[in-house]
Amino acid sequence: MTNMPLPPEHNARSEAWKSQTYLIGGTVGLVLGLLSAYLFARSAQENNPDATPARIGTGDILRIGLATLTLIRQVADLSVDRSKPTRGR
Repeated sequence: MTNMPLPPEHNARSEAWKSQTYLIGGTVGLVLGLLSAYLFARSAQENNPDATPARIGTGDILRIGLATLTLIRQVADLSVDRSKPTRGR
């Protein structure tokens, strides 16, 4: 069996899913970020309409960051084919 190069259209087709994945992920991220900012601003205004919201504490930022990393890891694990047996288990 010889190592023949793949036709150029094969590479374009096999890489198209990445662009679609980036576009969908970016859109979902944008929508969730805007929704989060809207809900934060609305909550702050409802709780104290005459003042700016209180500063977000370091503990709150760390907690949200950890939750975000957990969510990202769960999304990354979606690509794992669980029907195949893994080595070492």
